[in-house]
Amino acid sequence: MSGTLVLVRHGQSEWNKKNLFTGWRDPDLTEQGIAEAEEAGRVLNEEGLKFDIAFTSVLKRAQKTCDIILEGVGQTGLETIRDMALNERNYGDLAGLNKDDARDRWGEEQVHIWRRSYDTPPPGDEGESLRDTGARVWPYYMQEILPRVLRSQTVLVAAHGNSLRALVMVLDHLSKETVTELNLATGVPMVYKLNPDSTVHEKRVLGDMTKAH
Repeated sequence: MSGTLVLVRHGQSEWNKKNLFTGWRDPDLTEQGIAEAEEAGRVLNEEGLKFDIAFTSVLKRAQKTCDIILEGVGQTGLETIRDMALNERNYGDLAGLNKDDARDRWGEEQVHIWRRSYDTPPPGDEGESLRDTGARVWPYYMQEILPRVLRSQTVLVAAHGNSLRALVMVLDHLSKETVTELNLATGVPMVYKLNPDSTVHEKRVLGDMTKAH
């Protein structure tokens, strides 16, 4: 067996709380989001996990979540690599809009397709589908993250709902149909033990995934 990969979606952000499409916009964590990150750090510490390196996006809600988790496991100052490859998907023209207002305007079904489908991007030239997001997440994972896990390191990735959905899709062998039902809760660690061939030996979720935003 190889190393351990821990994936955590950032804690609740100010725009999660306001029910806004966020994407590449950069709101901060709420008090609840900070508490969720602290809880993630606590449960990971209880597991006795110590990290060799951490990865996060260039957006502060993920960076702060990463920092709080590392503080919780007693590893403040651990080497942390920030890269836009791990950013949330770009929501294009939807960014900043209230999700309920969007449903009123375009309909429940269309908004669900934009949010959850595999290959339908939201409106706007910069809008990214999950497939588009995966096109930057998957190579980065293969080149920068996976080799460390295969060297028996324990790696933390604190990122976003859709950048992590792209990773979980590959790790859990989800089809483009079943991935539409995948929701990731804020601040809930997913702990993967990988085999030497990069397949999953074991997966554990340390919390409640039903509270996804």
